[in-house]
Amino acid sequence: MAEMLLYSLAVSLSLTLTIELIFALVWGIRGRKLWLVVGMNILTNPAAVTIHVLFPAFPVLILEAAVVAAEGFCARSDIRRPWLFALLANTLSYCIGLLLQAI
Repeated sequence: MAEMLLYSLAVSLSLTLTIELIFALVWGIRGRKLWLVVGMNILTNPAAVTIHVLFPAFPVLILEAAVVAAEGFCARSDIRRPWLFALLANTLSYCIGLLLQAI
């Protein structure tokens, strides 16, 4: 179980960081603000993945909404339209994750 969790954490965080950093660049985020995107994901992604692995019946929509809320809150003074950024970045990341799982 621990190995599966660690593997899930590593793969999920790696893919999420790649996808969301590319999205951040497209959004116009540059320089040190990219580190904010990294930090937000380091805070939220492992928590979300751990909850999802340990409690698979937990509603994903609630989990993702909490992630969007936390990231929007973290970015509120540094990123243009932080709540929209968080919603779109996480939706993109989640959908790409679903596609990769289906392959």
